[in-house]
Amino acid sequence: MTMNTGLFRIESEGLANTGGNSSGRPRKSVGKYLGSGFVWGAAVLIAGLGAWILISGYASKPAESEPAHLATVVAAEPEPAPKDFPFNPMTAEAITPEQPAPVDGLKIASQSWRRGGLGSKALVTFTLRNGNDYAVKDIELFCSFIRRDGSHLTDRTRTIHDVVNMKSRKTFARMHIGFVNINADRAKCSLVAASHI
Repeated sequence: MTMNTGLFRIESEGLANTGGNSSGRPRKSVGKYLGSGFVWGAAVLIAGLGAWILISGYASKPAESEPAHLATVVAAEPEPAPKDFPFNPMTAEAITPEQPAPVDGLKIASQSWRRGGLGSKALVTFTLRNGNDYAVKDIELFCSFIRRDGSHLTDRTRTIHDVVNMKSRKTFARMHIGFVNINADRAKCSLVAASHI
């Protein structure tokens, strides 16, 4: 009986001295393993959360640098007419004669120009004749200025918002067309566009 008690005491003391390790080396505390495990787990959790926030924020933003895809609309071709019937009324379009543009009925009957504003402004006087069956407005006038030797110098454009009634004439006196070079000697004006009223 004394023998068993002694062995029990030796085994218990041996285990206590070696830290529960049968190799005889002291055992590391559980707190060191748990402490470093918690630090690494927290770091992985924070990194994952940050990545999720970045990805979800990117997905919710509209793409600024990506090209937009546009839909293409293709018009359907009309069906060909049956061979036994040469005219298909479903695909036939009414052919109407093309209407002349409002500017085609306008003519410059006379024109002249002079300098104003210490020689830098071009003041043009001209008479418009409207041969259309309707009044016109927003008349765009294009004037080209040339030197004494005939070389081109500059161009100016002006829109006249006045109305010229049908089958009538209207004179515009000293209309400021724009600033021109001091070397401009002659001007030639023409009509570019007009609007139907």
